[in-house]
Amino acid sequence: MTTQAQTTQTEVERKKCLGKVYLVGAGPGDPGLITLKGKGLLAGADVVVYDALVSPQILAMINPQAEQINAGKRRGRHSLLQEETTRILIEKAQTQAVVVRLKGGDPFVFGRGGEEMQDLINAGVSVEVVPGVTSGIAAPAYAGIPLTHRAYSSSVTFVTGHESAGKYKPQVNWEAIAPVQFTPVATRG
Repeated sequence: MTTQAQTTQTEVERKKCLGKVYLVGAGPGDPGLITLKGKGLLAGADVVVYDALVSPQILAMINPQAEQINAGKRRGRHSLLQEETTRILIEKAQTQAVVVRLKGGDPFVFGRGGEEMQDLINAGVSVEVVPGVTSGIAAPAYAGIPLTHRAYSSSVTFVTGHESAGKYKPQVNWEAIAPVQFTPVATRG
C-alpha cells in the first residue's frame, strides 16, 4: 500500500527529472551489472533512445509505456546518424519528457557520451551522466584476469582500436606505450 507521503515524494522526484536527458551506461550486457539508478531511470522514463550494444535483458527493464527509439550503430549500418540522435534527444527533452539515452558499457568510455553531453549543454538541455560498467573492466574480471596486480602490473591503459576517421592524426602512440609494464585493454578493434 502506497502512502500519501510516498506518492507526493515520487511526484516531486519525477518533476525534478522532467526536461532532462540522462546518459545512462547499460554495462556490458549482464542485467545484474546496470546500476540501481540506471534501472530506476529506465522504469520511469518517457523516452529511451538506446544503442545496438544494449542487451535484450536490459531493454526489458524499460517502462512499457515509454517511447523506445533505436539509435544503434553497427559497422557501417546506422539506425540513426549521430546528428539525428542528438536532435531527437533535444526535441524530446524540450517536451518536458524524462529522456534516457541508454548506451552500452559506460557513456564516457569510447561511447561518444562526451560529444552527446556537449551538444545537449550547447542546446540548453539539462543532462546528467549515470556511469556504467565498461566491458574493458567486466570482460577481464569475468575471465579471472586482474587488470592490476602488485606482482605484475601497476597500471591499466584503455585504448580504442578504431579512431575517428576525421581526426587530424591518430592519438594512440603505440611505440611509447609498448615498453611500459601495464595491462593494455583495447576495445572496438
